[in-house]
Amino acid sequence: MKSEKKYLIILILLIILVLFAAITGRYQGIGSYVELSENQLLQRLIIQVRIPRIMMSIIVGAGLAISGLVMQTVFQNSLAEPGVLGISQAAGFGAALGFLLFPWTRIPIQFLSFASGILALLLVLKISEKIKGADRVSLIFAGIAVSALFSAGLGIIKYVADPLDQLPSIVFWLLGGLSTSSWSSVLQITPIAVVSIIVLYLLRWRINVYALNDSVLYSLGIRRKVEVYLILGFAVLLTTSIISFSGLVGWIGLIIPNITRIIFGYDLRSSLPGSILIGAIFVLVSDTLSRILIAGEIPLGIITAFLGAMFFIFLIIGKGSPLSKNG
Repeated sequence: MKSEKKYLIILILLIILVLFAAITGRYQGIGSYVELSENQLLQRLIIQVRIPRIMMSIIVGAGLAISGLVMQTVFQNSLAEPGVLGISQAAGFGAALGFLLFPWTRIPIQFLSFASGILALLLVLKISEKIKGADRVSLIFAGIAVSALFSAGLGIIKYVADPLDQLPSIVFWLLGGLSTSSWSSVLQITPIAVVSIIVLYLLRWRINVYALNDSVLYSLGIRRKVEVYLILGFAVLLTTSIISFSGLVGWIGLIIPNITRIIFGYDLRSSLPGSILIGAIFVLVSDTLSRILIAGEIPLGIITAFLGAMFFIFLIIGKGSPLSKNG
């Protein structure tokens, strides 16, 4: 099947899921939706609560999926993604520090989240370079170490936070969720997300080149570091800006790129747009489940972790999957 038909099928599925999410929730009664034009309460519920949350779901899914795909391609490792490399934990540390020091505004939280993510990326790159016989696995080792470092820092923040006010907010936020989504948060995150996605989309053919071995790049006269750091910088900016709003929502950057490769192949000209759609669907389904499974609300990070683990098991045991070929 051609990529265009695959895009169309996935896009139609996404539209159906958006409509389903808009009419699904605790507000009961199908008859209420039939009389939507006369039901002002339901209109406000859909416009002010559900649509912003749906948009945030799409942004979170698309952004984290693209970040994971870019990192896996650049590092030539199907396991490389913001969570495995410690970037998500670092962004969580920065955001929690922002909550602790500047609880009244989002701007310092976003800045500290981004700065911590960049610091984590630089640490991973430097540590992996120092590992003897450095190869693809060295990135994972470095990521584990950096992740543990920032997790320890996050533990310190939770220890010193006010147990009656700040600590519950930080702990609940770390579980991940979109329950606080509003038009204000959508307007704050959309410019950063859209610019980052557009830049990475326009550079997708260049990112393809970096999937080649270093010796091949050298023979082509391509200077790897400067452009790679620019590409990774936008991927980290996209990840950290999302995390500063959604909390730690894991597995998306690891699972979605590998699923996308199975459907669209390894060429980013096809797989990058596909990851946008599939990532959006994954988070939209996860967030809808978090709202409707029980009377309360399950944190989004728990749902994505459960579904992500199921997909991960399928990928590592499935024949011909990208993870089964990872070396």
